Amino acid sequence: MSQNLIDLNLTTENLSAIDGAFAILEEQLSGLIGLTPGVRQQLTKMGDKSEAFCRQAVDVLGENPGILPRDFDFPGLRRDLQMLDAVRPRIMRMRKLQQLLDDSEMALGSDVMSGALEGYSFLKVAGKGKGLDELRKMLAVRFNKRSSNVETGTPPAGAPNPVTL
Repeated sequence: MSQNLIDLNLTTENLSAIDGAFAILEEQLSGLIGLTPGVRQQLTKMGDKSEAFCRQAVDVLGENPGILPRDFDFPGLRRDLQMLDAVRPRIMRMRKLQQLLDDSEMALGSDVMSGALEGYSFLKVAGKGKGLDELRKMLAVRFNKRSSNVETGTPPAGAPNPVTL
């Protein structure tokens, strides 16, 4: 195999430890919520530019609690800001790990695809007359542009008959 971008070796013990770590994370982060796309779209969002305003507002409100109505949950607002500050470094670590996982998945898939294509080309050349023709034809299906039904104009078995006007 001429391409080998990654040589990852995870033992059964490694995978069990990873699964255990995920279980712990899921348990410890049980308060996380999922939002529907509609709710996500409708939410008021705090972007980078708004964060300074939000932090100043929390400070000013904390120094002047008498201006707030009784039903305003200022302690809840302060907790939300504290939790945002607490989870952000972990989110950054998780995003970095997710990127490494995504890149490794892509590299593994590319290694497999490149190796399979390389092996297939060897099979086409060196496998002739060695009883491998059926296997080569089976693998060649991946490269067919159209199925034979499209070329002959006949619908696949079980397909509804087209209506002609």
